[in-house]
Amino acid sequence: MGIEIERKFLVTGGGWRAGAEAFAVRQGFLCTEPGRTVRARVAAGRGYLTIKGRHAGLTRAEFEYEIPVEDAAFILDKICQPTLIEKTRHRVVYGGLTWEVDEFAGLNAGLILAEVELESEAQPVDLPPWVGREVSADFRYTNAYLSQHPYTTWSETP
Repeated sequence: MGIEIERKFLVTGGGWRAGAEAFAVRQGFLCTEPGRTVRARVAAGRGYLTIKGRHAGLTRAEFEYEIPVEDAAFILDKICQPTLIEKTRHRVVYGGLTWEVDEFAGLNAGLILAEVELESEAQPVDLPPWVGREVSADFRYTNAYLSQHPYTTWSETP
């Protein structure tokens, strides 16, 4: 069974940019019900279909399958719920872990999040100087929520 254990943080500085590997990501959701999401994604020229379950702490079930990029693009353009998520993902190695820094565009412009996947919830993490407040437990920072409530429409932004 696929498991994702992830911590998420707001980004407070630009020190992560040096040496980061970047690629475009476009994704949309077919299902955003509480406890389950189904999304299509095109990232770095490849297509994916991903199913995620309910969070239990930092952990949730995750199943990701590569699909033809043309199929993923069709699903995004014709089937997914509005609003599509557009972002540039930057991979940054820090403290022996690979961090994914997502710089959002479109209706989520202005939001930059850093995520790190872990082997266990108890795994120690050396936090980079460019991360701020942890938002792992704040549902507003999930891509599923952002697709329905874009960051630029929030009345209060952190």
